[in-house]
Amino acid sequence: MQKKESFISNRLKSVGYAFNGMFILIQTEASIKIQLVIAVFITMAGFYFNISTTEWMIQIGMIGLVMSIEGINTAIEYLSDFVHPENDQKIGLIKDVAAGAVFIASIVAVIVAGIIYLPKML
Repeated sequence: MQKKESFISNRLKSVGYAFNGMFILIQTEASIKIQLVIAVFITMAGFYFNISTTEWMIQIGMIGLVMSIEGINTAIEYLSDFVHPENDQKIGLIKDVAAGAVFIASIVAVIVAGIIYLPKML
């Protein structure tokens, strides 16, 4: 019985660490704050335009995708700075590639938003 309790306790701790990481990300990263504002705005647009369940699922998925990749990008930046605090060309390349991944996800999210909302606005 103790193994089961230990397993559950460890899982609860992991969830706590994940929440802590999410709050650190929101509190410290300007890009996530901007993305949260956009997410709130696009969510209000979803209610205003009465988007379908499928459109909601796609929209929520895109918001989660962009914000998750931004979190990974931030973790890569922190890790890179920890491993190699000085300016380094290879570390710069790693950071640029991670930022590029966020940029790609953001472009796709804008395209998806256009597909959902432009017909409703026209």
